[in-house]
Amino acid sequence: MGCGAGSIAIPLAQAGHPVIAADFSPAMLGTLDAGIEYYGLEDRITPLELAWDDDWDLVGPVAKAVDVAFASRSVTTNDLKGALAKLDRTARRRCAVTMVANSSPRYDLHVMNAIGASVTRSNGFVYAFNILIQMGALPQVTYFESPRRDTFDSLEAAVADLSRMLEHGNEDKIDRLRDYIAQHMIENPHAGEPGSKGVPQGRYMLDHIRKVRWAFIAWEPVSAPRP
Repeated sequence: MGCGAGSIAIPLAQAGHPVIAADFSPAMLGTLDAGIEYYGLEDRITPLELAWDDDWDLVGPVAKAVDVAFASRSVTTNDLKGALAKLDRTARRRCAVTMVANSSPRYDLHVMNAIGASVTRSNGFVYAFNILIQMGALPQVTYFESPRRDTFDSLEAAVADLSRMLEHGNEDKIDRLRDYIAQHMIENPHAGEPGSKGVPQGRYMLDHIRKVRWAFIAWEPVSAPRP
């Protein structure tokens, strides 16, 4: 059940469809439907349009309906405690979430630091850990990094793309950004090949790999099954 950039998948404990894959976006679910049909997984995956703010008692999986419930980079909600509680009440054996553990994935911290731009770091994973402790869980946390390569076909294309980072008072750093990119852009040896999202890579890239740090938080459900 994805609410935001990622998705939530809930493997079922009983016979039948082994996975419920949910998201609040019809477009995202449309892409999923196409993949299910292409790979012939109609009897393996059940799509479900569902958001964190929905009443899961009415439109979501019933309590303790699945073995494992996890949300991948998708816990974007004003009610973090409520979202974690919904995962907890749905799973019988295990719950897990993946949350960013430094700044938003849209930022390149290496570039932002180099040009003197300020970056707001996310502490959502800390709040999630503390909420789970308050709920009576014993959460386990593992940190990992995912590498990302931004590629482009020209200096101006790179500036146009990376300028998305210059917000919240950093808008005046555009010239510094252009100068940094001009000094650190190199030929991309994999130009034209499919990138991580299947889009052909550009002619150039920066001379460093952008890394995003994540926190993987897992716990055993603490809510009691319904009689």
